[in-house]
Amino acid sequence: MLSAIGLDEAQETVYRALVGLGAAEVPYLAARLALTEDDTVRTLRHLERQGLAAPSSTRPGRWVAAPPAVALGALLTQQRHELDRAELAAAVLAEEFRGQAAEPAVHDLVEVVTGAGAVAHRFLQLQLGAAEEVCALVTSTPTAVTGVQNDAEERAAERGVDYRVVIERGVLSAPDGLVGLTAALRREERVRVVDEVPTKLVIADRALAMVPLTPRAAASAEPAALVVHGSGLLECLLGLFEAVWRQAVPLRLTADRASHEEHPGHPDGADLEVLSLLLAGLTDASAAKQLGLGLRTVQRRVRNLMELAGVTTRMQLGWQAYERGWLSR
Repeated sequence: MLSAIGLDEAQETVYRALVGLGAAEVPYLAARLALTEDDTVRTLRHLERQGLAAPSSTRPGRWVAAPPAVALGALLTQQRHELDRAELAAAVLAEEFRGQAAEPAVHDLVEVVTGAGAVAHRFLQLQLGAAEEVCALVTSTPTAVTGVQNDAEERAAERGVDYRVVIERGVLSAPDGLVGLTAALRREERVRVVDEVPTKLVIADRALAMVPLTPRAAASAEPAALVVHGSGLLECLLGLFEAVWRQAVPLRLTADRASHEEHPGHPDGADLEVLSLLLAGLTDASAAKQLGLGLRTVQRRVRNLMELAGVTTRMQLGWQAYERGWLSR
């Protein structure tokens, strides 16, 4: 929790213990935290440099915690000041970059990134740098990154970044595949499903894209990706995403289990979960497994939906679901 002000886990643990005790000798503190005395002393010395602890002036070997409100407040103020300076520097650099990039050279329009670590880091940067929208095509065979399940996505969504994501059907059948998708939908991200996406792709603010260079068949090859800046190639990638998006089926997963009586003539949340997975191409058995329901329960819900829609076939049910806005595009 205090890593933002420069404390690692061990330093935070020692400081919290010292705050709880008010003051303590090194041997007692080391035994309490299962640390060696040398490690405890080194950690206390670091806390002293941060103004969070100090040796007692009356009892040698005893350390006293600095009041958190004062000590941490000073560190937070310093951190905010440094962030303000960094933000100003970033704004200046961005302005310089825009000036230099008015007519970029052809070789500056693409970057080649190689190695799993570098690809994952660039993917993280794209999402954290997005200000308005992230569009993504997600395959069922992640390599350097893990599709919709990553912290960067959650942090970007918290800042108000809109997400449009198209996933392959195989993602739904992956272990815990619905867990990340459910979390994404709760963040009001829009998710759609197709049989297969042409490639993994992420586009940030319609200004920067990232697409893998490594073909799917070469799963054992070192991951590599192409980062594409504003250009005709970027326009092609945007067009590719929009074409796949238009053909994809919306996915709906919800924890809302409202009853038919609360919404007469409209299916409840559990019914729509079943319907969404079936329209995405899952079998009754696969949908039951993903939702933790029995096969008979899923089949019963499908029959109820057909009765509610006044149809006799599942094809008619899909059409009526669209017409009635149950799972609208």
